[in-house]
Amino acid sequence: MYKLNAVSLAVAATIAAASFPALAQEQQDQAQLERVVVTGSAIKRIDAETAVPVTVVKMDDLKRSGITSVEQVMANLSSVQASTNTAQSVGSSSGGASFANMRGIGADKTLVLLNGQRIANNAVDGSAPDLNMIPFAAIDRIEVLRDGASALYGTDAIGGVINFITKSNFQGGTITLGADSPEKSGGKSRNFNAGYGYGDLQKQGFNVFGSISYRKQDAIGGTQRDFNQRMPGGLSYSTAPANYTQDNANFYNPTGTACNGTQMINSGGDCKLVTSSFVDFTPKVETTSGLLNGSLLVNESLTLGAELFATRNEVTTFVAPVPYGGYEVNPGTKYYPTPPAGALIDPTQPVLVYWRDFPNGSRGQTNKNNQQRLMFTADGNALGWDYSANLSYNRNKVDQYLVSGYADGDLIAAGLADGRINPFGDQDATGAALLQQAALNGLLESAKGTVTTLNAHASRDLQDWFGAGRPSQLALGVEFRREKFKSAANTDFAAKVSASTGVDPNSLSEGSRNVTALYGELNVPVLKSLDITGSLRYDKYSDFGSSTNPKVSFRFQPMKELLVRGSASTGFRAPTLYELYGSPAYTNTAGDYPNPRLCPDGETGNQCEAQFQVLNAGNKALRPEKSKTATLGFVVEPTSNLSLGIDFWWVHLKDAIGSIPQFALFNNYYNYPELQQYFHFGPNDTLSISSNCPGPDCGYVDQTLLNLGKVRTNGLDLSAQYRLPTKVGQFDFALNSTYVAKYEFQDFKDGYWVQNVGTYGESGPVFRWQHNLTANWKYDQFGAGMTMRYKSGYADFDPSAHPRVASYTTFDLFGSWSPRKDISLVLGVRNLFDRDPPFTNQQDLFQGGGWDSRYVDPTGRAYYVRATYSF
Repeated sequence: MYKLNAVSLAVAATIAAASFPALAQEQQDQAQLERVVVTGSAIKRIDAETAVPVTVVKMDDLKRSGITSVEQVMANLSSVQASTNTAQSVGSSSGGASFANMRGIGADKTLVLLNGQRIANNAVDGSAPDLNMIPFAAIDRIEVLRDGASALYGTDAIGGVINFITKSNFQGGTITLGADSPEKSGGKSRNFNAGYGYGDLQKQGFNVFGSISYRKQDAIGGTQRDFNQRMPGGLSYSTAPANYTQDNANFYNPTGTACNGTQMINSGGDCKLVTSSFVDFTPKVETTSGLLNGSLLVNESLTLGAELFATRNEVTTFVAPVPYGGYEVNPGTKYYPTPPAGALIDPTQPVLVYWRDFPNGSRGQTNKNNQQRLMFTADGNALGWDYSANLSYNRNKVDQYLVSGYADGDLIAAGLADGRINPFGDQDATGAALLQQAALNGLLESAKGTVTTLNAHASRDLQDWFGAGRPSQLALGVEFRREKFKSAANTDFAAKVSASTGVDPNSLSEGSRNVTALYGELNVPVLKSLDITGSLRYDKYSDFGSSTNPKVSFRFQPMKELLVRGSASTGFRAPTLYELYGSPAYTNTAGDYPNPRLCPDGETGNQCEAQFQVLNAGNKALRPEKSKTATLGFVVEPTSNLSLGIDFWWVHLKDAIGSIPQFALFNNYYNYPELQQYFHFGPNDTLSISSNCPGPDCGYVDQTLLNLGKVRTNGLDLSAQYRLPTKVGQFDFALNSTYVAKYEFQDFKDGYWVQNVGTYGESGPVFRWQHNLTANWKYDQFGAGMTMRYKSGYADFDPSAHPRVASYTTFDLFGSWSPRKDISLVLGVRNLFDRDPPFTNQQDLFQGGGWDSRYVDPTGRAYYVRATYSF
């Protein structure tokens, strides 16, 4: 018996690339269909059109459109708002992870499944599974539930569920080779995947399928695109030649006001380094994955299965050389500067230099991310029940290596103080030798997370209680989950580079928990045209007590051309182990801010426009997040070739977990006294701009995780599909669109409301509109297609300087040819019109210079080719 694990086969009105059955035809064919388990339900049923909205994306369509990673798939889903992507690993500690973020309420509230079961969250921050870890080549389809499902799946299914379904009962082999070549330099990629399956499960009683894939993408360096020069990005006082001062208010440079050193400009009378040309647009990525699964048909009532997958993802990033700020150069030493006339410098006292270590080169970091899962399954039927049981062990481990540019801060400090290192010019033999001796590469820190899961559910038909012509159906399930997390610095190595990384050498975070759950679901046909479904889940956490969450939904089809559906549910998300036990770590603010005490009116000086020290940490006092969600949808098929759909959705979240945005802290320091408690000033009300934290002189901003307040958002999903058969081939058109009517949140409990739709807000925009329009043509052995992607514009980070960020539209085009049944070729171009990212003056990301890596691809026009051989 064919089974689709935990996902729907279709929602005709919302599927951008799936099959196109009419509602009336589905009803006529129900007698011939097998029972399947549909998304958002534990009941095996025949209905393909369910009470909850599901989007299905097929792998064949992804291949034709040149998509080679799950991250690219997420960028094409209109229901997914801003998400952490691989490009954001540049200059951050994300470990190169990529996350999905449905409805914009947080990646930790989007549940990601592989074949209906959980995988381990990314070990660096524990928020959600890294999409790069999904074995892309083995995917058959991706099915997205655009509705809260905590009543069925548990804690982190508030925003929705994304289920990656791999091939099953596959016979034969397939090999695909591909290459992508951007028109501009940088960003080339190569990919290879192969799969082979043997055995027909129904005829031979078994099937074994294996796949492997490899993908390598080159980095796009900071000088390989020019749109990061539209505004100075990442201004820093640490320059080469170095700035020097004694009061941290008046700065001098050997080049004077000309500021003609390496990538320096005059900003407010001071020399500053523009870091954007040293910061990668996208990192170098190398991904290898493999999957092996087998199924054994014991008898007509029992099928056993086993699955093993492993993925390795290496992400290498480069940013500007290490800044050494506030280091002393003593009077009487070889390189003590001669200040200009009138300078506020006492020649009998040390000067503080702000210097960049260009001799040791740019800072390079490689994150090696390894994910594995071993799973055993049993599916069958007995005593009138259809049942499924799963046991899985999931592991994610991330090792972060420093590969260039970093050095022993103590040696650097000593060399500057006694005159062996020249911060104002070229090094002599002594200085060069010392810098070479100070250079360090090695393992900085490691994190590992594991999840062991045992779950089982069973469903059966009951009586037709209301004479609707269909039986009621019941499902019961149980789940046990064991979660563990540990993150630790490589103490000896981290101690040597703490000045340049901010990593506490004694950093250690770890925790564990057990989760048990019981859930049930009852579907009751009330009328021939109306079904009502109720479900209830009880979760018990070893560290957070228990929670009970209900859900009710309905499916009403008064006529064959119209379907009405809706749902309402509550949700509950316990803090992740990382959110609870994450160890304290210091880093810089993402952008330049003024010290609110010393610079209330915009004075100049390094306390008035600087990146200050920030404390990030977990919080054992966090409370769970709780939510209420609802949907109401209509599907209309006026003809067999046309389908139109609209789904309204609402999400209300309270006690949202996060850090107060830096923008809010610095800009509302006096407006909201509640925020002043998060500033911990050093001597003379200063905030640290160098890595002297923790310590007696450390001045920092506290961004420890908190329960911030509420989030309220609502909107609608629109969809349309039209199939046009002609004498010259078949044309298929599909539109997926999401409109966000409201998105507002609070920075702290009972705080002010931030309106975030169509405006940058405090940490990034929520797009009012997102569209994906596809058109495909197929005739005999030929095919072609076009995809348009659209994101609406929004009010910029600083509207007074630049009012709006323009909308962003790109077009992709491809052509395919299958000269034989076993061979197919695809040629295509992405970003056909070579659209640059729209200008934005955001300063929240390390990648500055007038663009935002969270929402756009910097590659530009790129050509791709794919060749597939099947046997």
